[in-house]
Amino acid sequence: MTFLNFNTPADYLNAAREMADSNRPTLARLLAEAAAELITDPTEAARILAEFPAPTLREDR
Repeated sequence: MTFLNFNTPADYLNAAREMADSNRPTLARLLAEAAAELITDPTEAARILAEFPAPTLREDR
């Protein structure tokens, strides 16, 4: 069993792209949102979220 370790925004983005490629857009969006929260530049965070346009399921939004 492989355990995933998410330490950087890039880790989340890589996983988000894998989920998008495997037709899991909602999970991809959640991972992208986690990545965007770690980004200090609001323009870059917005770009990340725009790359994964599925609606969010997060309740804290």
